[in-house]
Amino acid sequence: MTKTRKTTNQREEEILRALQQAGGSCRVSYLAGRLGVSNETIRRNIRTLEDAQVVRKVHGGVHLVEDVNELPLQSRMDTHASEKQRLAIEVAKTISDGDSVFLDVGSTTAYVAQELRQRSNLFVVTNSVLVAHALASRNNNRVFLAGGELRPHDGGAFGAEALDLVRRLNVQFAIFSAGAINAELGFMLHDLEEANLARVAAANAQVRIVVADHDKFNKRAPVSIGKDTNFEVFYTDAQPPQAIKDMLKAMDTDLIVVE
Repeated sequence: MTKTRKTTNQREEEILRALQQAGGSCRVSYLAGRLGVSNETIRRNIRTLEDAQVVRKVHGGVHLVEDVNELPLQSRMDTHASEKQRLAIEVAKTISDGDSVFLDVGSTTAYVAQELRQRSNLFVVTNSVLVAHALASRNNNRVFLAGGELRPHDGGAFGAEALDLVRRLNVQFAIFSAGAINAELGFMLHDLEEANLARVAAANAQVRIVVADHDKFNKRAPVSIGKDTNFEVFYTDAQPPQAIKDMLKAMDTDLIVVE
């Protein structure tokens, strides 16, 4: 989640927009050229933004300050709820009765699980208590819940036990959320254990799907899932910036915009 940003003038807003479009960090000279002002002018604005804890100055450059902690799951589900609902409806259309699917702990993925309640005979693998609750004991589904200690903020199970179950079960579809989408680093998550489990689940699936709303564009999170992971489809609710489209094209990932 990005910190609330307070700026004192138009140039500071322009600096923040340029930083977001650059993926969260860039050199002072780039900002000066982009805004048509001197390096010293940019440095003065950056000092103001740094005092407000919006950016961090490093040698020769500047970084947006990002909050590495995710909000609790319920708070994330309430954010852009209608967009996530529309995305879930479209993603669920790819899953038929009798299919096998992995679902992660993301808030948008939880909406997908709700849409899949209309399916039957599903073979479901998940590390999310919320997903398991939505689909277990229903319509002859088989649900495999990864073991391990449950995290309090999202009801997700991680660790060796979870990795072992996901590694042993192959599925047709794996559906992932993303904490951030960056043209340079690809799909990103807020937690190393999430990324490790996502890589294992992706390796054991035939079709890998990412679903995320537009609020994740040009953001950064601490951990990249890895550009070497081949995601076949990305569902989102708005056209991404061109740099992200180029990244998707380079990864051979189909873009589906649900507006």
